Parts: sequence; structure tokens; C-alpha cells
Amino acid sequence: MKGARDIRAAAAAAEIAVIIPHYDDPARLARCLGALRGNDLSGCEVVVVDNASPSPPDAVRAAFPEVRFVTEPERGAAAARNRGVAETTAPLLLFLDADCLPAPDWVATARAVASRADLTGGRVEVFDETPPPRSGAEAFEAVFAFDFRRYVEVQGFSGTGNLLTRRDVFADVGPFRGGVSEDRDWSFRATAKGYRLRYEDALRVGHPARADWPALRAKWRRITQEMFGQTGGGAGARLKWALKALAMPASVLAHLPRVLASPRLSGPGERLRAAATLARLRLLRMAWMLRQAAGGRI
Repeated sequence: MKGARDIRAAAAAAEIAVIIPHYDDPARLARCLGALRGNDLSGCEVVVVDNASPSPPDAVRAAFPEVRFVTEPERGAAAARNRGVAETTAPLLLFLDADCLPAPDWVATARAVASRADLTGGRVEVFDETPPPRSGAEAFEAVFAFDFRRYVEVQGFSGTGNLLTRRDVFADVGPFRGGVSEDRDWSFRATAKGYRLRYEDALRVGHPARADWPALRAKWRRITQEMFGQTGGGAGARLKWALKALAMPASVLAHLPRVLASPRLSGPGERLRAAATLARLRLLRMAWMLRQAAGGRI
């Protein structure tokens, strides 16, 4: 087993730093590290940054002695990722979320594609953690969640659950910022400086679908708060936000064909549950956004 001295020596010679923020989810973290262990980790330093979980992940730390664990008391994935960058020295930075499952060739693919762009977002494949039949939330996520190709090629950002960049790019762009959608914000700042963003389908991780409506609602409440935070909150921005909110019902009709035609869904039951969840979520988001535009909180 590797001791602290062995880990430090490996880190000093590392080419890639794998940075994993974590908060109070030891079972998924152990699953993530187990999948990562299936990669060729030569030349890698792996750092888990724990956001001061109520129960420290001591059992996971013991099971993965090759991984360095540090604690970041400031809450939020942005602060944890920034701490991971500060704790490492490798020229390549590879970000992964604690609930994700990297493919067996994830690190090898990162090495192979690193020179093709300054920022690379990979593929995220949604999987279910519960047995069938799928809930409405799971069916919705199977169709709509984590479309990193669209994020990169249409919206101009990459999520941080599967992101590759260089240390010199990170140093120039600056740290992730909390209180906003940190992946969108950081990607936009990077591309504004002229750095190239690219989607790489071969850079693959899996991510569990939200299992039920409360989990899906919490996810989209957070996203809606973060996206509104990026508007600046001025009068003009609030008006645009309100108009965007009023377009939400039309977006249900626009995206319904995607549900009906999706090869990821099985049978009319799953399609019906996905469609109902789509309508419920978009109408809820409309209400949230109108409240924000009027100066309220959600």
C-alpha cells in the first residue's frame, strides 16, 4: 500500500491531476474510485477534496490508499475544485464528480486528446440506480440530462463532471466562482480569452439519473438559481428573464417529440411519465423565474 511519502513522490512526477469534489456521499465516492482504479493511473495524481462532510469518508480513504484526501471547509463544488487545483502540480487537470463512473479508458483518452483543444468536455451517459420501471424523473433524465455535446457545441460550455484542461489555462482564466453555475461561468470566461473548447465523445463517464421528483426538483432549483445569478439582476436582465420564463410552456411542446422518439425510453409508460415530468418541471421553472424577475427568491 502507498504511504504519504509514496503519494507525494508520485504527485511530483504526475502528468495528470484527477480532481474529485465530494460531500457526504461515501458510497458513490467509493464506486467512483473503484471505477477510476480500473484505468491506467500511471503518471496520475488523484485528489479527493471533501467539503467537510458531517461524517468524514474515512472508510473510503482506507480502501483507496493511493488517493490523496484533503478537506476544504468552504462549502460548494467550486471551492473544492479550486482547492484540488491548488493541491496538485500536474500540467493537465481532469475534473470528475464523485457520483460519476469513469470509463476504463477515461484517463488514456484524456492523454490522447489533450493537445486537440484547451478545454475538452466529454460524454456523460445516464444510468439508473434503481430497478425498472423507471420513474418520471429517471425517464426525463434519460432523455434530457447531461447532453454535453449540446452544451459544448451549441451553448459554448462544458460541465465540470467530465472536463479536461491545462493548468496554464486555469491559471489564466482564474478559479471557479461559487454562487453561479460555475462550469458555464468558467467555460465562458475561458472562451472569452480565446481558448478553444471541444467536445470529445470518446472521453466517457456515467452519471446516475435523479431517482425521483424531489431530487429532480432540487437539481433544477439549484440550476435556476445559478443561471439567474449570471444575469446580473438588472432591470433589463429581469425583463429578459421574465420573457424566457413565459416561453417555458411552449418549450414543452417543442421538446415533446424528443420524448416520443427517444430510443432511450422503453414503452408508452416511460414516454408518458417522461412527458408528464417535462411539463411539470417546465411549468414549475416558469413560476420560479417569474418570481425571480419580480425580485423574489425561490
